[in-house]
Amino acid sequence: MSFFWSAWVSVITLAVIFGCTWLLLQTRKSESFKEETEETLGHEFDGIAEYDNPLPRWWFMLFLGTVIFGLVYLALYPGLGNFKGLLGWTSANQWEEEMAHAEEVYKPVFAKYAAMSVEDLQKPENAEGLRMGQRMFANNCSVCHGTAAQGAHGFPNLTDNDWLYGGEPETITQTIVNGRQGAMPAWGAVLGEDGVRDVASYVLSLSGKEVDAEAVTNGKKSFESLCTACHGVDGKGMQMLGAPNLTDDIWLYGNSFADVAHTIRAGRAGVMPAHKDLLSQDKIQLIVAYVYSLSK
Repeated sequence: MSFFWSAWVSVITLAVIFGCTWLLLQTRKSESFKEETEETLGHEFDGIAEYDNPLPRWWFMLFLGTVIFGLVYLALYPGLGNFKGLLGWTSANQWEEEMAHAEEVYKPVFAKYAAMSVEDLQKPENAEGLRMGQRMFANNCSVCHGTAAQGAHGFPNLTDNDWLYGGEPETITQTIVNGRQGAMPAWGAVLGEDGVRDVASYVLSLSGKEVDAEAVTNGKKSFESLCTACHGVDGKGMQMLGAPNLTDDIWLYGNSFADVAHTIRAGRAGVMPAHKDLLSQDKIQLIVAYVYSLSK
């Protein structure tokens, strides 16, 4: 937070504290601090009159206690401008201390599993390692792939045996460490709307969908000239490029005619973020082992 906004918040905080203090003191001026008075506020309802009594002394002292507590808290902890407080405490420092403590406590545990291969981690005696990987997956990956790792629109299902880049441990590790950048070019300007319709029909026919035969014939020609470089002549994709297999019934962005046509017309740009700077290699190893187990 900049100095201006920090000071602005501090001014408001102090104004509220001192304003409440002034208001409390004003309530004690009635009848020279007497606990009770016969004076009323000048109105009554149903025979009940409201007396102009100050706050009970215990209540007044409790309010003063909260004021004193607030001022002491602001002095001890960060809160006034860029003043760090008499104790020198900051939430960032506390977080760093907690992380250092966790690193010291859990480092031997991670080191134990880091020494194992992903295949060894699949063994029943190493089930605790997979459970650790599952918890880290939930913290880092579930926002896109779902808590059950079954994916969502545009995010791959990790529980089946269909892999864009390959499902071997080394490939999964590379995906998590360095990320992936999927790029399906837009062909709408090249094909026109009729061409998009024809290629979409041909692509759907590869997975056994019933579509217009004439559109399939026309779309095949465009597919062979524009799409085979990535998806192959048979449409079964190319894992080296992350190009999906178009002959199965697994679709990343949907298998309706409108979904496929939109992909061809406007293209797609999927991004898997790199985690090499977010997670240690030991933690990535456990996540890889968990993801690998999902389709085995």
